[in-house]
Amino acid sequence: MTEFSELGLSPEILQAISDTGYTTATPIQAEAIPVALTGRDVLGIAQTGTGKTAAFTLPMIERLASGRSRARMPRALVIAPTRELADQVSAAFERYSAGQVRKLSWALLIGGVSFSDQELKLDRGVDVLVATPGRLLDHFERGKLLLTGVQILVVDEADRMLDMGFIPDIERIFRLTPPKKQTLFFSATMPPEITRLTKQFLNDPVRIEVARPATTAETIAQHMVRLPTSDPKAKRTALRMLIENEGIKNGIVFCNRKSEVDIVAKSLRTHGFDAAAIHGDLDQQTRMRTLDSFRSGDLKLLCASDVAARGLDIPDVSHVFNYDVPHHADDYVHRIGRTGRAGKSGRAFMIVTPADAKNIDKVLRLIGKDPEEVVLEGVDFAAIKDTPRDDRKSPRGRAAPRGRSRDGHDRPPRARREEASEIPVAPVATAPAEAASAEPDRAPAPKAEPRVADAAPAVRSAPRGERRERPSAPKSRPREESDDGRGAEKPVVGFGSELPAFLARPTTSGRK
Repeated sequence: MTEFSELGLSPEILQAISDTGYTTATPIQAEAIPVALTGRDVLGIAQTGTGKTAAFTLPMIERLASGRSRARMPRALVIAPTRELADQVSAAFERYSAGQVRKLSWALLIGGVSFSDQELKLDRGVDVLVATPGRLLDHFERGKLLLTGVQILVVDEADRMLDMGFIPDIERIFRLTPPKKQTLFFSATMPPEITRLTKQFLNDPVRIEVARPATTAETIAQHMVRLPTSDPKAKRTALRMLIENEGIKNGIVFCNRKSEVDIVAKSLRTHGFDAAAIHGDLDQQTRMRTLDSFRSGDLKLLCASDVAARGLDIPDVSHVFNYDVPHHADDYVHRIGRTGRAGKSGRAFMIVTPADAKNIDKVLRLIGKDPEEVVLEGVDFAAIKDTPRDDRKSPRGRAAPRGRSRDGHDRPPRARREEASEIPVAPVATAPAEAASAEPDRAPAPKAEPRVADAAPAVRSAPRGERRERPSAPKSRPREESDDGRGAEKPVVGFGSELPAFLARPTTSGRK
C-alpha cells in the first residue's frame, strides 16, 4: 500500500486529503500522480470506482499552484461526459484545493444552468474549467471562451464519451487547445475508437493499467434472477421481492430506457418504497436535488438510466439492481461499480428474461464468470400479465377511417374522386348580413337554360374586332315571388333554381 505522503504532493494538499479521511492511495493514484507531476501525458486504464478523479485532480492542483488565470482563458480543462460527473469533479477540486496559499478558482459549465451565471465566472477568469462537451463548445461559439491558454487537458470516462457520441466534439476540443499541453486521458475500457484518439492526440503517454479493462471488482457479489416471461409486471414484481428479501440499506435500480425509469420508480412508490427517478430528460435542479438526497441517506432507492452509471462517487451503496440487462456489456461493469467501492463489499442483482438472451451472453463473456442464480419462490411469474391502458379507445366511438365507405369497403383514390365529381354540390347557406356586406352591388345571376347546347353560346368568345357586350343582369324578382312562398323574409339559398352554365357542362372521364 502506498501512502499519499510518498507521492511528492505539497503539505497543503496532503492536509486536504487527510481532512477527507484518506491516507492510502489506490493503485491508479499511486502510479498516475507521480507521472502527472512531471508534466508527461498519462493514459490511465482502470475499472470504475478505483479513484481516477483524485488521480488527476491532485497533480493538477499541485501544478497550478503557481501562476495566475486570465479572463475567458482557463489554465486547465476537465471534460466529463455527464453533468453529474462534471459536478462531482468540481466538488473534488474544491475539496482538495481548499488549503492552498493562493486559492484556485474554478467554474462548472454544464447544461440546464443559466448561461449568464457561467459567463460571469468566465469573465473574472478561472484556473480550472470543468465542463461537458456540448456546453463548452456553446460558450466557445458565443465568443465567451478562449482555449489557447490551456496547459492541462483532462478527459475523464473517455469510453462513455464514445457511447454518448461525443468523440467528434472531443476531437474538436483537442484541436482548439494548444498542441504543447499535458493531457491526462482516463478510461475504464479501450475500444478501437478510443485507441485511435489516444494515438492521434497524446504525445508519448505513459500507459498505466491497474486492472484488465472491463473487469468487475472482487468486492461485489454478483447474482442473477431468471424469469420465464418478459412481461414488465413480472419484472417489477421480481424487483420488489428482491428488495424486500435483501433488506437493503440503499440501492440503485438501473433501466435501459428513460421512460422505464419513471415507470419503475412510480411502481416502487406505489408499493410503499422510498424511490425517485433520475435520467437525462429531467431538469438539472431536479437531478442534483435527487442525487443529494440519495447521498445524504434521505432517499433509499434511486431509479436511474445509464446517466448515473459512470463515475459517480456515491459512498456506501449497498446494492445495485439491473432491472434491464444492459445493451452494451461494458455498461454492466460500470453499473455494478456503484457498489463495492473503496474496498467495501456490495451486492449486485440482474433480472434476466427470455428477451435478454443476446445481451446476457455478451455480459457473461465479458466478465468471464457466471453470477450466482437466485430463485424467487412462491410466485408464478409466467401467470403475471401486465394490462396497459389502451389510449386509442374512445367512449364516443370511432368514425369510419378516411377513404372507407360506411359499409366498411375500401375504395381506390381515383374512384373516390370520380364519385365526388358526380355528386351534386350541396347548397351553402349565407347569412343575410354577410351576403349584403360581401357583395352589396351584385345582382342575382341570370337563370340558366335547361339545355347544355343552348347554354354554351353564353360563354363563347366574340369574333375579333367586334365589341363584346355583356348580357344585362335580370331584374330582381319581387318579394312576393320568392321560391319558398313566404315572401322576402328568407333569402335565396345557394343557386336556388338558377344553375350556372359551367356546372351544366359534361364532365371528362379520368380527369383529375
